[in-house]
Amino acid sequence: MNIFRLTGDMTHLLSIVVLLLKIRTMKSCAGISLKTQELYVIIFLTRYLHLFVKYISVYNTVMKLIFIGTSLGIVWYMRYHKVVKQTYDKDQDTFKHYFLIPPCFILALLIHRSFNVTEVLWTFSIYLEAVAILPQLILLQRSNNIDNLTVHYIFLLGAYRALYILNWAYRFFTENHQARWIPAWVSGLVQTALYADFFYYYVKSWKNHEKLKLPA
Repeated sequence: MNIFRLTGDMTHLLSIVVLLLKIRTMKSCAGISLKTQELYVIIFLTRYLHLFVKYISVYNTVMKLIFIGTSLGIVWYMRYHKVVKQTYDKDQDTFKHYFLIPPCFILALLIHRSFNVTEVLWTFSIYLEAVAILPQLILLQRSNNIDNLTVHYIFLLGAYRALYILNWAYRFFTENHQARWIPAWVSGLVQTALYADFFYYYVKSWKNHEKLKLPA
């Protein structure tokens, strides 16, 4: 494992900790898109299906179980916790996220490393993750009052993907051809590009010591 992969994993884990901290301490999920969180449940379940048939390492297994468990827990809080669910911005979180699933799955059937169940589902998860942040970014544009924990959560989520691009670049030059699969690179670049506008306003608000506000 290289430093970019490790840093990316830790940044991803930190983003989840920040989100759970917001939900647990503030008893609020205001500003968080349930649609994006539901897409992440699908992403982790399909990506880590091989967890039950293939052992890689303790670290690998633990991290995957954490990502699956926390994503399910976040959706549960937002849907069923008697206090937290009342703070969900349902009227603002209206992106039709289920429309993203069929094209990503069809693309995975057409473009993949090898044609078997686990590889196709892994590829599907890569494509879906590239666009899963869209409901969250749209909700952010519509929100008038964005708290700092929500902003930091989204920043860390974007930073994790940017670090994974560096991880892939490192592996391209140091590992075998499996790390040189171009569609995964393109998906990562697309996902990071979607964060570009947010990153700009995040840095701007930090420099000016003001609350972040995305243009509508």
